[in-house]
Amino acid sequence: MSPQIRKMTRSDIKGVQETATDSWHATYKGIIPLEIQNRFLDMAYSDDMMHRKLAQSHMFVAEEDGKMIGFADFTQPDAQGKVVLNAIYLRPASQNKGVGTLLLTHGIEQIEGLATLYVEVEKENKIGRRFYDARGFRTVKEYDDDFDGHVLKTVLMTLHV
Repeated sequence: MSPQIRKMTRSDIKGVQETATDSWHATYKGIIPLEIQNRFLDMAYSDDMMHRKLAQSHMFVAEEDGKMIGFADFTQPDAQGKVVLNAIYLRPASQNKGVGTLLLTHGIEQIEGLATLYVEVEKENKIGRRFYDARGFRTVKEYDDDFDGHVLKTVLMTLHV
């Protein structure tokens, strides 16, 4: 059965939180210290923050056999059609199976007024960089980012749609 992509609901919050944690721990092992990852996840995916994201963002989930396997979080477009892709996170077992592409495509198709999509990727996140490169994103700039006392090498990428 192929994954189903749909708009996130309140009942998906726990699944999104678990997916974010699984994805972060797999992706950033050896890149971002675990304690910093956990502090970020606790803040960015708290129940309170999830309710705000639901109200203010475009959130989509991917399910397969009734289980959440991934999600995407897009901002609302600004007056120029700029949208920030805050996250596409997949459970590790669901990576490299086209699920991220389905989530990205669904967001692009569903968000009215989207003209340019921006995403920030950690430079050492080779899986993420390859994903965005393969889908036509181009690097705009690279910079150091203080992430809770840990310096990240961040790459800003963009896609004109």
